[in-house]
Amino acid sequence: MKNLSTFAWSFIFIGSMTVFSCRSNIEMYDLRSASKMRNYLSDTSNKVRTGGVRIIPISTPKGNFKVWTKTVGHNEQIKVLLLGSGPGLSHEYLQCIESYFPEKAISFIYYDPLGSGSSDNPNDTTLWNLARYTDEIEQVRSALNLNQDNFYLFGHGWGGVLAMEYALKHQNNLKALILSNIVSSSKVYNSYARQLTSNRLPVQTTGKVDQKEAKPNNGNSKDQAQLTEFNSKHVCRIPPDQLQGPVKSFFNIQNDSINIFLGGPGSVQISRQLANWDRSADLARITVPTLTVGAKYDFMDPQHIKWMASQIQNGTFLYCANGSHLSMYDDQQAYMTGITDFIYKVYRKEHWEDIYF
Repeated sequence: MKNLSTFAWSFIFIGSMTVFSCRSNIEMYDLRSASKMRNYLSDTSNKVRTGGVRIIPISTPKGNFKVWTKTVGHNEQIKVLLLGSGPGLSHEYLQCIESYFPEKAISFIYYDPLGSGSSDNPNDTTLWNLARYTDEIEQVRSALNLNQDNFYLFGHGWGGVLAMEYALKHQNNLKALILSNIVSSSKVYNSYARQLTSNRLPVQTTGKVDQKEAKPNNGNSKDQAQLTEFNSKHVCRIPPDQLQGPVKSFFNIQNDSINIFLGGPGSVQISRQLANWDRSADLARITVPTLTVGAKYDFMDPQHIKWMASQIQNGTFLYCANGSHLSMYDDQQAYMTGITDFIYKVYRKEHWEDIYF
């Protein structure tokens, strides 16, 4: 009995030590997380602080210009450059990311490409082409010291087109790629958008959205009503009277001349410079970890976006079952959780011992 009693007390002692050890680990985890967050928020620069804003000079065939960027957070191991939609839109509608990335200590960079937002706006249509934009992104990357160890490139809509083009030329500089709500071909886009306008709009408006191609900005109240209805179904499913803050800026293209020059005057059909754009056959050349994001109600075909992930060598697909083109708003939790999980999945492969969220 004595030996049994001794054994029992030893077992209890060992168990209590295990519990104590676990608690100590949890406490250390919390301290480590707090330290990481302090580092994320701390600006250690010796230069004049600008709230993360940096104006970057870029060279083009038509001279030198300046583009606007703003970095949020100081995690040197994860930096996400945000390429927003458009063409001609500023970064503003992406500001909802501020409610999600910082709590995961993910650094990210707002960026207004040339001709949009706070960047220079040269009145020269020869600058509006994919090759020139791709080179601009590379200059921005270099200026911000982004590299294959920390550079996550995010592209939404038109920004996804630019992200694909960049990856196909410079993926050796990338850690990972996120292609949000974008297909790989203008033909695929036009076909699906036409299907939506003919099959899902009320009978009395069937096909009339396409008339915006012939008469852009004509001020016709019926055309505007049809467009509003299309937007409420396929662009953002939050009722218009409930839209708040930065999401409103998505519906206000600041430089419509770029949008019309590249994609044509239509609201739901691509023509002109981008009419024959198609990277479907090139997706297999993308080797970096890539997340494609599709949504049930988007005017970008989610099944095609899923197919894109299967063509990319290291592709993953995120489906937003309640979302539209602006899934970061109308299916926010699924969208943001899926993207942040992907970022840390990529990060964890090399830094599994350093995960703190």
